[in-house]
Amino acid sequence: MRPAAVLLAAAALLALTACSVKEKDVPKPAPTKSVDHSAAEKASGIPPAPTGNDRDAYLDAIAAVDPQIIVDEEKAIDAGRNQCSSLAGGGAKVDRLAAQRFGNDARPLTDAQGKALNAALRKTLCPA
Repeated sequence: MRPAAVLLAAAALLALTACSVKEKDVPKPAPTKSVDHSAAEKASGIPPAPTGNDRDAYLDAIAAVDPQIIVDEEKAIDAGRNQCSSLAGGGAKVDRLAAQRFGNDARPLTDAQGKALNAALRKTLCPA
């Protein structure tokens, strides 16, 4: 049993000495590039989140279409910012897309409401 204890102690000693690496020997990780999300969003046609009076004007404009849309204000702002990207890209079904984006299964919106939402967006959050 004694040789096993000696071997175990020697292995532990070797393991501990392997951990003593000098700081200068440790390679430094290369700096990572940070992504400028605001530039990417702007390039995609997504405006910054509105604040202050602009936020109030936007929420009032879409609430005129359906007051339930602004129950969750942050969700309504995110939906509007994303819809701005669709409006900037054009397309034949932007009204339907707005209805889907702002509505849900429990409270579906019509294409006519989507059209009204797009008009409100163009006047407030994402003017052309």
